[in-house]
Amino acid sequence: MAEEGKPHFIGRITELFEGTDHVKYFNCRWFFRSEDTVISTAKLVDDHSHDPKRVFLSDERNDNPLDCIVSKVKILQVDPKLDLEAKAQLAADNDLYYDMSYTVPYSTFENITNDINEISGISSDADSEVDTSVATATLLDLYSGCGGMSTGLCLGAALAGLKLETRWAVDFNSHACKSLKSNHPKTEVRNEKADDFLSLLKEWAVLCDQYVHDNNAEAPPSMDEEEEEGELEKDEYVVQKLTDICYGGIDRKSCIYFKLLKKVYVQFIDSFLVFSDCPLKIKEFVQEGHMRKVLPLPGDVDVLCGGPPCQGISGLNRFRNRDDPLNDDKNRQLVTFMNIVSYLRPKFVLMENVVDILQFAEGYLGRYALSRLVAMNYQSRLGIMLAGCYGLPQFRMRTFLWGALTTMVLPKHPLPTHNVVIRGGAPNAFTVGNDQADDVMEYLVKPKTEFQRYIRLSRKEMLDYSFGDKTGPGEGTLMDHCPLRLNKDDYERVKRIPFEKGANFRDLEGVRVGPNNVAEFDPEIPRVYLESGNPLVPEYAIKFRSGKSLRPFGRLWWDETVPTVVTSANPHSQRILHPSQARVLTVRENARLQGFPDYYRLDGPIKERQVYELLC
Repeated sequence: MAEEGKPHFIGRITELFEGTDHVKYFNCRWFFRSEDTVISTAKLVDDHSHDPKRVFLSDERNDNPLDCIVSKVKILQVDPKLDLEAKAQLAADNDLYYDMSYTVPYSTFENITNDINEISGISSDADSEVDTSVATATLLDLYSGCGGMSTGLCLGAALAGLKLETRWAVDFNSHACKSLKSNHPKTEVRNEKADDFLSLLKEWAVLCDQYVHDNNAEAPPSMDEEEEEGELEKDEYVVQKLTDICYGGIDRKSCIYFKLLKKVYVQFIDSFLVFSDCPLKIKEFVQEGHMRKVLPLPGDVDVLCGGPPCQGISGLNRFRNRDDPLNDDKNRQLVTFMNIVSYLRPKFVLMENVVDILQFAEGYLGRYALSRLVAMNYQSRLGIMLAGCYGLPQFRMRTFLWGALTTMVLPKHPLPTHNVVIRGGAPNAFTVGNDQADDVMEYLVKPKTEFQRYIRLSRKEMLDYSFGDKTGPGEGTLMDHCPLRLNKDDYERVKRIPFEKGANFRDLEGVRVGPNNVAEFDPEIPRVYLESGNPLVPEYAIKFRSGKSLRPFGRLWWDETVPTVVTSANPHSQRILHPSQARVLTVRENARLQGFPDYYRLDGPIKERQVYELLC
């Protein structure tokens, strides 16, 4: 019996008994409505809904007096593999129906029974039989960056004997896309916004229906294709072939653009244009692209992973919208991510994000993401993992959301493997200066630790077959071992930070620690200035976090789990100085902290490579 004005609780009676106090009781296993679970939100979201007749069976049990029972309801258990519409039809003659269980402590929705006909080969259950004879499973990496998340998933799957290949990747950062392509040459990498990518997928499906699936459709020849090629005027061109397709883009209207290889006067030029004058060329391009699967159609993707940016909830954003976070454009990529999942219907979904999605506004964004998956009839599991507990030498806490079709086994979050991360992550045998220019060098010494031996393995030894049986460029050498170059003032400051554990700007001349552990200028010591005339200790270091922070110009140490690797290599507000050298960490050292193998080379200027959001 619930409070007045609220719906009654729903449960299955498992036992009736009389207590020693001669009062009759019943033991009940409780059902949860969607609004009773973690996916309940304070404000309704209009892009999805939950069937009010659908409930979830839990393992929550307790004893209650018999007179608490108000009425009897008829609840039907339905096959979880049916779609939601079929479930609702079966349950039409019943008060309620259930198809999944709900585990309160782990925010998990999953199939109740284990007798699933189509068991997936991709499962974290140790006792599950893995079918390694299946064809290569396909992966789409959204907001891919340079490919850390998908690379880690593929390497992990390979260790389990599974063939998982990143077939498609999408990111708006051009340097990140080049890095991913150089390490995964078989991947179709798209440098565009995720919203444009979704629009392109829908348009691509229309083109495939028109030119591939409709066998009776014929593209009429255009006048240009019928005419013999003659000498071109300066304002004329001949389309040789279509080489790519995109949707919209910067300073372009929202429609399809084809990339044309065209002969203009006496030269060949390729460019994106709105183009429909050569249907035979379009048909040829679509049929070839469909065969090569340049873009996924619904049902083509086995695993979809990604970390949609949610900058609107960042602690650095003073104008965060606590009342309606999804109304902030900076958080809308979470909606786009779920819309792509809804359209493509992959077998598995893995979303990674900052912990703030579970903390900000009572976890509004985390609840929304989980709610969308459940509304789409996905099994779902939400949890938090710390990178340091799995062998990475950094303290990185992230939220992970798994989704799996009801015909699959919902993966579990792995148990922690480490309590303490030992020394050996960074390539400390190499002395690198602030002006280090060479980003490829030979290893000077053999690996001294198990981690160093592992991180130096070749692609083939890592079971990474991105290049087939061939050796990738740069393998066997130390690449990207160069730091972000500090300006002259910062370099002078870094040289004066003691090479000892816990050192930071507070160790510079003219700083003292006052009451409540607050850093301040020492009035008894004259202000020290650099050769440029700027102060040795800048004002921003003293004022950062009200003078209580130890991070400005902080030096890391060998036996420490470092803070989260962030998107800035600037030492002004981060503890990123090398333990024994006067510089910040190099690109390679940061990559190692994220778990990237040494053979994974990054593209672009050093600054761009430093700021990648890496995850492996």
